[in-house]
Amino acid sequence: MMLPNLQALSQNFSTVYEVVIRRHFAYYDFMITSKTYLHQKLLTCVVILLGLSQIARAADLTAFDLIKEGNRYIGEESKDKVVQIRSEKSVGSLTPNIWYIVYYDPDATFKATQVKFGAGKKLELKHPMRMLEPVTGEDKKLDRKKMNVDSDKALKTATSEPLLANLKLTASQMWLQRGEEGPVWKVRLWATKLRNPERDADVGDVYVSADDGKVVRSDLHINKVD
Repeated sequence: MMLPNLQALSQNFSTVYEVVIRRHFAYYDFMITSKTYLHQKLLTCVVILLGLSQIARAADLTAFDLIKEGNRYIGEESKDKVVQIRSEKSVGSLTPNIWYIVYYDPDATFKATQVKFGAGKKLELKHPMRMLEPVTGEDKKLDRKKMNVDSDKALKTATSEPLLANLKLTASQMWLQRGEEGPVWKVRLWATKLRNPERDADVGDVYVSADDGKVVRSDLHINKVD
C-alpha cells in the first residue's frame, strides 16, 4: 500500500488555499468598488435633484416673494417700502418671469431703488430716473396692509373674466400701482389671433384689487384677435 505524498498534498492545499483567498479578496474589492460607485451615483443624483428643485422654486417666486428677496440687496430704510412692482411681457407662458421691484429710497436722487429679477434671480440693482412720479403721486409707498393678493392670484382672477373664455391667452404683463382704494394690479393680456395663430394680439387690461382680489374694472378689446 502506497502512502500519500504529504509534501505534494501540502503544496496542492497551499495552491488551492491561495486561489480561494485571492478570489475572496477580489470579490471583496469588487463589492467595495461597486458600492462606492453606486454611492457616488446616488449622491450625484441627489445633488442634481436638489439643484433642479431650487431652480424650479426660484422660477415660481411670486411678486410678493420677490419683495422679500429684494430686501437682501437694499438698505434698511428701504426694506418692504415698495413704490411699484412691474413685469415684462411673459414669454412662452402666461406667467411673467422678469420682474422689477421698486423701493422707496430716501438717499437716492429720485428716491427709488430698483431690483430686477429674472426667473427668481437678481439680475440688476439700480437707481432709476423717476422724474414724473413725484408729479403723478407714484413716488409714494404702497400700503402694505392692503397688499393681500399676490401676482399669481391676480393673474388667475384676470384670466377668468367671462369675455376671455373663448380666447387662447398666450401672455401677460403686470403692474402693481396706486389706486383710489389702495394698490391695484393692472393685468395686460395677449391672445392668439384667429386668422393668424402664429401671432398674438393685445386684448386689453383687467384691474384687480390687491386688497380683496376683486375685479375693479376691465378694459378689454377682444375684437383685436380677428
